[in-house]
Amino acid sequence: MTVQQLNISNKKAYFEFEILEKFTASIGLTGTEIKSIRNGRVNMSDAFCSFTKGELFVRNLHISEYEMGTHYNHEPKRERKLLLQKKELKKLLTKVKEKGLTIMPLKMFMSSTGYAKLEIGLAKGKKIHDKRESIKEKDLKRDMARTD
Repeated sequence: MTVQQLNISNKKAYFEFEILEKFTASIGLTGTEIKSIRNGRVNMSDAFCSFTKGELFVRNLHISEYEMGTHYNHEPKRERKLLLQKKELKKLLTKVKEKGLTIMPLKMFMSSTGYAKLEIGLAKGKKIHDKRESIKEKDLKRDMARTD
């Protein structure tokens, strides 16, 4: 997998949550973590973001251990710091304090300079009937694509 082809998305987040606003953040990684990411060994289905002492961290983001790593290998589900501008952090912090809003990781990709980036979204949980509507829309799109 080349640098430009890496594009890992969190489909569960789009189904469970309504995305209100999107941000792009860098991630603080170790050497073996970036090697595993370049191999596409990332699972972000249970991942979420939260604030600790004014800093934003992504939790439960599973980056598999690097096969060639020795005793320098990383923990697969450790907390990773997200790097954003101060005004973006303040905006997210005030929005998260509102009732029912959370921050979800949506997509991981590699920038043109080779750095791993994480697209996060300010999200609001969907109700059951909203999920049913999104399933209907998805089925309609699939049926339309079959007829064409």
